[in-house]
Amino acid sequence: MDCSAGASGDMFLGALVDAGVELSLMQAAVDALGAEPVVLRAERAVRHGLAGTKVDVVVPEVATDRRWASIRAMLEGAGLDEPVRAIAVDAFARLAAAEAAAHGIDVEEVHFHEVGALDSIADIVGAAAGLASLGVSRLTASTVTVGGGSTRSSHGSIPLPAPAVLRVLADAQAPVVGAVPYEACTPTGAAIIAAAASDFGPLPEMVVERVGVGAGGRDPQERANLLRLVIGREVAGPVRRSHSHGGAAAAGSHGSGAGRGSGDERHLGHDHDHDHDHDHDHDHDHRDDARSDAAHRPHQRHDHAAPQAPPAGKAHHYGGAAEPHGPAPQAIGKDSGSNPAGPVVIETNVDDLDPRLWPSALAALLEAGASDAWLTPILMKKGRPAHTVHVLCRAEAVAAVRAALVRHTTTIGMRSYGIEKYALERRFEQVVVDGHAIGVKVALDGGEVVNASVEYEDAAGAAAALGRPVKVVIAQATALAAERYQRLAVPRRWRRTDILPA
Repeated sequence: MDCSAGASGDMFLGALVDAGVELSLMQAAVDALGAEPVVLRAERAVRHGLAGTKVDVVVPEVATDRRWASIRAMLEGAGLDEPVRAIAVDAFARLAAAEAAAHGIDVEEVHFHEVGALDSIADIVGAAAGLASLGVSRLTASTVTVGGGSTRSSHGSIPLPAPAVLRVLADAQAPVVGAVPYEACTPTGAAIIAAAASDFGPLPEMVVERVGVGAGGRDPQERANLLRLVIGREVAGPVRRSHSHGGAAAAGSHGSGAGRGSGDERHLGHDHDHDHDHDHDHDHDHRDDARSDAAHRPHQRHDHAAPQAPPAGKAHHYGGAAEPHGPAPQAIGKDSGSNPAGPVVIETNVDDLDPRLWPSALAALLEAGASDAWLTPILMKKGRPAHTVHVLCRAEAVAAVRAALVRHTTTIGMRSYGIEKYALERRFEQVVVDGHAIGVKVALDGGEVVNASVEYEDAAGAAAALGRPVKVVIAQATALAAERYQRLAVPRRWRRTDILPA
């Protein structure tokens, strides 16, 4: 599932139909609920010049305010295949828990005013049935664009992303990014992603067999409101992302996703967002966003259902977006033998950012989880001066760092690679200069102190309080540190006896 522009239920239905799933199959699953009559209608649509399939969910005029318990009973009592039922119940259970937390009530008291509307239930069950019919054995989801701003619900105005969206995706450990000033992912969309995806990352290496494109109801200026489902066959032989089996993977236009279970099981992914007129608007304006999604390493899920290896030769299905700027760094799947926890360097060349913004951009990268961030002046083609921004971070911080790069610079893409890092043992000590504590970072090699570095900010604060130049306080603090660690070779001019009183 490529979720770089968000997610919605009817867009999932459209992508499934576009990928070859019979609309009648999903209609039959919806009819099995035994609720009010619902009709699924499919038609061709174009968004930003790109063609896809639009599925409308036509429901009667009803005003049913359903509790989670009644929806669960409906799903459990319906004549659905077990894989379809399991994912639908899982998706609504995640929503119920998120809504309960957002409103501070017991989960059994949750009313699904918008999410529980009949068309939303139809979206969930229809998408579950469609994905099950694909025989998905692995579902990888990309970083989810959730948007921002505010919207209306039956409770009044609420901020975006909606609290339930953030809670559902946080519980699934899904990487997210705002990116657009509107609701890009609704609670139902988040629940489908969370219930169906086994891991998160870019498009895996595969031979693409077919692509399903689902269109949303609106056609916003910012993005092509499309969700793509990429279905392919995993590449045989050695690849950077190792697998012990062959299989089929399914990808959606905003993220890559894989269903769970053995090769003989049906595996489901659900998208519950809607392009219908509700108080809480479930339409999504989706565009492929290479800047935020092109190079994300996968984030593994740690919930109750783990993917099982299908039999050899079973196709894998992957949901993901095309990468406009070339192939993304290889994903590390759940079943990979690779270690995803090593340090990563992310780089991008920027030639059009106001140089006054670089200090705040570097600060934002550090705040996003980078271990270090720095600039290198370069000369680009046509003699254009520019900078390469380099970011060192842990693998688990890659998504947040990439999002910060996109948000705080003008980059439209980036490269990343894993590195090996050798770091000395470190300790943090303090010295006192005329009553002011100043931090000292001490580095050791084999237990021997080889370096002691005074913390500049502490020294600057002490200098301001004492009315002395910063360089004098740094020299005093360094001399005190050198005396404490006799093995350091300290220039004579830094020794305490040579420092003149201020």
